[in-house]
Amino acid sequence: MTEKNKSALLLASNSPRRRELLALGGWEFGLDVSNIDESQAVNETPAEYVRRLSRQKALAVLPRAQQQNIIIGADTCVVIENDILGKPASPAEARQMLLRLRGVTHQVYTGIAVVRVSDGSLWTDVVVTDVPMRSYSQAEVERYIQTGDPMDKAGAYGIQNPDFQPVAFMQGCYASVMGLPLCSLSRLLRNAGILPAADLASNCQASLHYECPVYPVFLSKENES
Repeated sequence: MTEKNKSALLLASNSPRRRELLALGGWEFGLDVSNIDESQAVNETPAEYVRRLSRQKALAVLPRAQQQNIIIGADTCVVIENDILGKPASPAEARQMLLRLRGVTHQVYTGIAVVRVSDGSLWTDVVVTDVPMRSYSQAEVERYIQTGDPMDKAGAYGIQNPDFQPVAFMQGCYASVMGLPLCSLSRLLRNAGILPAADLASNCQASLHYECPVYPVFLSKENES
């Protein structure tokens, strides 16, 4: 899937959730998705893993990009007891993941990378969010698996699913758990000379129906810089 000529921003992701989140900043953007090997390297930490994959996703589309493009790559993984949970390969694996996550707190790691094609400048970041899951029932798990929603999501769940609602409460970046931490991305894009074209914080909170505790900290750091 390639839409390279729409604007300077180029999102190297086929995730509909990342597209929806990126649009909240008022940015116009194109898409150019390239498949890469997402296997974890030996002794690679979760933070190293998502940073590397986000960088590789961005760099994979670099040969097809134009000089004015700013490429965004992102990768998200669910981590419990130092184990990385990717997308389930089957309903049985989705069930196993969901039952393992039930009633406990795990971490979601999201890596992002921004590449400015004109000079090859590269900026990366990793956002880690604690996610406490509620004690959903076995029957709820089975109904959720039947919807097919878990199959394209790391850890086999979508935090934003209105019916399953797997998370007990949140105190971190909701957008990061969905796959694209907008405050962190905004900071990286600012390095590349790209500012939001809309009120990013207001749009994000209104869209996600979430009073975010993260963005005031981000804004204070922005004001200090």
